[in-house]
Amino acid sequence: MRYFIDHDHGDSIRGWIVPDNPLAISRVMVSVGGQRVAEIPASVTDEAFKRNGWHATGQCTFVVTPAEVPGLPDIARLELYDADTNVLVYRRMPPDGLVRLRTMLINTGIEPETALQAALFPHFQHCYFGIHKLPDEILTCVLAGPAAPSAFLSGAVTIPRYENFMTPDLMITAILVQDPYTEMATRMLWLKARAGDALDPTRGWRLGPLAEAASFSGDYDFTDVKSLKRYFRMLPEPAYRLLYNPLTRQLGTRMPEDRLHPGNSIAAIEILARVGIVGHKTRYHAFASTLFDQLGIHAPVPVPPPVPAETQALAERLRTVKAVEEMLVFDVAMSDAVKDSIDKSWS
Repeated sequence: MRYFIDHDHGDSIRGWIVPDNPLAISRVMVSVGGQRVAEIPASVTDEAFKRNGWHATGQCTFVVTPAEVPGLPDIARLELYDADTNVLVYRRMPPDGLVRLRTMLINTGIEPETALQAALFPHFQHCYFGIHKLPDEILTCVLAGPAAPSAFLSGAVTIPRYENFMTPDLMITAILVQDPYTEMATRMLWLKARAGDALDPTRGWRLGPLAEAASFSGDYDFTDVKSLKRYFRMLPEPAYRLLYNPLTRQLGTRMPEDRLHPGNSIAAIEILARVGIVGHKTRYHAFASTLFDQLGIHAPVPVPPPVPAETQALAERLRTVKAVEEMLVFDVAMSDAVKDSIDKSWS
């Protein structure tokens, strides 16, 4: 799916959605106050979509007017969603107090940065969380959306693949680096918590290739060092890929299946140097304060949720396992470099 918003003149909102099915007619859902009030099909044909090979008929453009949504000019807040994918394509909000910048928070953990997302959400017209889960065409539309100058995006995107959308002239970029051992512990416990789902045919499909890793993790005792050593000796490929230098993989490769080698660590450091704001989870206040200052937001810095005691304990055990040290050597080097840089520059 591709989409674009041409205008919002108050009494008229016009845009286009090209569905994945070239024979289908796209439909936009209008939501007001959390309630869906109208479903509007594309009604305008544009031959350009046919010429470009995007659609069989070119009937992709929709127009929202008071005829479909009574009182449209007076509605201060509304949202438009693609009816087939439920992807937000446009949000109307009062302009007062909005940050007029496109901002990307690059998540490096398996768990999203919910505290920052919640704190920044009210300050932007458009917000997209977990964008790495979107199909490539939709993600490209979200990243390249010049018609949405007030936009906050976050997700664990593979940066080399999309870095051309993240240049300083297009958006502010920010990345929060995790402690590698804490992040590995978080990922292992994330897998273990889904072991039951992996064994259930009605739910296991949602984990995709990680179903095998989750099922495998459920058989090991993470509180026992001997069990941990066996765990890393017997890791199946999907688990190894999830746990092996994940930050280096995210910064230094273009595709999830790419092999990771020492050269990727050099590329990862170079890409990290091009990110606008670089922070570390253990220096959270410095990162959040810098981000808020860059965005011109005058609000209290959010407090991140504490690391669960189980995760902290597992992270400490992992520091004693030789195999883990070898699996995180690139990420540890980057993590230490980021912390050293912050400590030297932040006071």
